[in-house]
Amino acid sequence: MITVALAGKPNAGKSTFYTAATMADVDVANYPFTTIDANRGVTHVRTECPCLDRDERCGGEHCRDGKRYVPVELLDVAGLVPGAHEGKGLGNQFLDELTNADVVINVVDASGATNAEGEPVEPGSHDPLDDVDFIEEEMDLWLAGIVDRNWESVERKSRSPEFDLEETVTDLLTGFGATEPDVASVLRGLEYPDDPKVWTADDREELARAIRRRTKPIVVVANKADAAPDGAVDRIREGTDKPVVAATADGERALRRGADAGIVDYDPGDDDFEITGDLSDGQREGLDAIRGVMADHGGTGVQTALNAAVYDLLDRVTVYPVQDASKWTDGTGTVLPDAFLLPTGSTPPDLAYAVHTDIGEGYLHAVDARSARRIGEGHELSEGDVIKIVSTAGP
Repeated sequence: MITVALAGKPNAGKSTFYTAATMADVDVANYPFTTIDANRGVTHVRTECPCLDRDERCGGEHCRDGKRYVPVELLDVAGLVPGAHEGKGLGNQFLDELTNADVVINVVDASGATNAEGEPVEPGSHDPLDDVDFIEEEMDLWLAGIVDRNWESVERKSRSPEFDLEETVTDLLTGFGATEPDVASVLRGLEYPDDPKVWTADDREELARAIRRRTKPIVVVANKADAAPDGAVDRIREGTDKPVVAATADGERALRRGADAGIVDYDPGDDDFEITGDLSDGQREGLDAIRGVMADHGGTGVQTALNAAVYDLLDRVTVYPVQDASKWTDGTGTVLPDAFLLPTGSTPPDLAYAVHTDIGEGYLHAVDARSARRIGEGHELSEGDVIKIVSTAGP
């Protein structure tokens, strides 16, 4: 399962975002280091379900009238402070948690109401742009420190006639989630000495930064957009080359709780909601404020951020394996029971291995269930494809 990590300074709203996205009970408070141990839960990205192309909706637990929710893991890392890569604020412990992530959401307090350490200050008095590059810098310097501390092993292995730099660096960075293709791609884009023994600290830092960019891309969430000064979100967008999503995590949490209570009709990712229950004047006023933010930004931003992280930065497509190509069902008759998030460019054998190693090893051929036609091994799968895998290991 894909892992999305929430990172940011303390009190930026990470735990609120996590609660809203997972509906899990975690500590949420207006003081630094509310989170000490990382929270792990399941959230979802949203896409159109293929059942929209059929006469009836599939009606599964992950489909709401054609809105398909595909599970991903969400990791809420404790707040980072300046100097985290040097261990400040238990920074090394918190940064270690990010090694498990495929993509990072940097939650920034767009209202400017918390300083660099996450302490409450007068709204608008802290520049949120300062927090945009902060997480990236701490991650880069932390990884550069790991490379520095372990570079002696690379130098030692370079004395062997069979020495391969790509393979050795991959071994060094495997724990950070770097694969050999990642390392090969990064090294092709760098200029560096042939002999690892003459690499400088700058060479190693450049390697670390490039590896981090490739293996831990970042989307910025301008949280508390409802309390942000006019133009604050636009300034954040203009000040960074990373994707920026305006959000009110608190608003999303309120809507999901309201939906659970039956007082609003709302699905995560909708750009509006309908009031369906009796409300107090205070509740109605609060929901009107949330609706205003949603109108300005196309929703609360929580689902948009998750989708941007997985579909845009990780470049994934959603593919649906089925056993019955005509009915789009599994062996029990469930319509479109599973959805897999595969890298763009994946092929039917890749899907087979994603379903199960045995299915992949026994792969024979595949059928496009939409067209009822057999497709080749090199066929590139697309968003929303419904595929029957024929394998010696399965029906």
